Amino acid sequence: MPSESTPIPIPADDLNRTSVIAQPEIDGKLPHIGIVGDTYTILLSGKDTAGRFCLIDMHIPPGGGPPPHRHDFEETFTLLEGELEFTFRGVKETVRSDATIHIPANAPHQFRNASAEAVRLLCICSPAGQEEFFMKVGVPVATRTTPPPKLDEAAQAEFRTKAEELAPIYRTELLPPA
Repeated sequence: MPSESTPIPIPADDLNRTSVIAQPEIDGKLPHIGIVGDTYTILLSGKDTAGRFCLIDMHIPPGGGPPPHRHDFEETFTLLEGELEFTFRGVKETVRSDATIHIPANAPHQFRNASAEAVRLLCICSPAGQEEFFMKVGVPVATRTTPPPKLDEAAQAEFRTKAEELAPIYRTELLPPA
């Protein structure tokens, strides 16, 4: 970091970049992705932010949430509605709406909706790229709250294989269940 006495000039405005307004309830162009029983809506992709971050609106039904994993990018969640069980480095904690949880790069973590109500959270990954992983392994669904199709045992095994093959490309490691 520069000292206070050494200002760094701010680059000129890039007129090729535009503002983005994402409205997940009404914007039919936003991708809604069904993955591991949850529905993720990509509000901002790396294409929107020059690769600096992505922003994902997550709808997690009761019992939902990803398996244990870790990745080499920063991830921050803001819980808008409901409560979740977050496990960070093996320590489980319940968090409720209005909480923000930051996961440092490389740290093992997972979350699970252990309540009877759906949960809504915003997820920021920096730098961007995780949204591309979700787009590759998930399936398109109609809306922000549309559940993905139920997978039979064979389809679940196929999904897991695909996720395990793609995860390293997107700087993610799927971990064994705790």
